[in-house]
Amino acid sequence: MKLPNAERAVVEREKIVDYLLNPAHPDNGGKAAFFLALGYKRDDWPSLAAALRRLAVATEVAKSMETAHGIKYVVDGGMETPDGRTPLVRTIWIVDRGLDRPRLVTAYPREE
Repeated sequence: MKLPNAERAVVEREKIVDYLLNPAHPDNGGKAAFFLALGYKRDDWPSLAAALRRLAVATEVAKSMETAHGIKYVVDGGMETPDGRTPLVRTIWIVDRGLDRPRLVTAYPREE
């Protein structure tokens, strides 16, 4: 199964700039170090957003679960990066109740 409406997935600027690419964020857990080492930059956040969307469109859902806020989807796959590597990344998306398009919750490196 593919992520529903993946081609319309929402990746908010704040999620990328203030969280995934922010080493000072208290809940970052090393995500910024991972993505920055792959060549992503805060001032070019749309490139990371686009790579995450491409992964969501191209890859099958690994798992889904119903939550109080909507349906969460786990999508794991190789992600294109500025430095040419293709690391395995886990992305979590949610389709909020009453909406029909997924929104990025988080992304992080996935162990093989």
